[in-house]
Amino acid sequence: MPNSLRALIHSSAAHPARTIPCPHCHASAGKPCTLRTNGRHLPAPHPQRVSAWAQQTAICPECQTTPGTPCHQDGLPLRYVHDRRTTEAKETAA
Repeated sequence: MPNSLRALIHSSAAHPARTIPCPHCHASAGKPCTLRTNGRHLPAPHPQRVSAWAQQTAICPECQTTPGTPCHQDGLPLRYVHDRRTTEAKETAA
């Protein structure tokens, strides 16, 4: 693997979701997500990590929940955040 790509994978600047631990693979904050089967590093964070990051950092435009509160539909918490919340978090981080 080229050093430039290796540096990107190991950089927390690659995706802002890397600022929090991954709830799926348990990668530490600042570390890339890994595959559980062979420990290989992934170029992008797991969707669960992106969802957890968006939940911590952005207000959901769809259900109006505050940072740290799960998105909901009809009063029931959702497993992931709304897509609009992820978009909002990415725009805020940029």
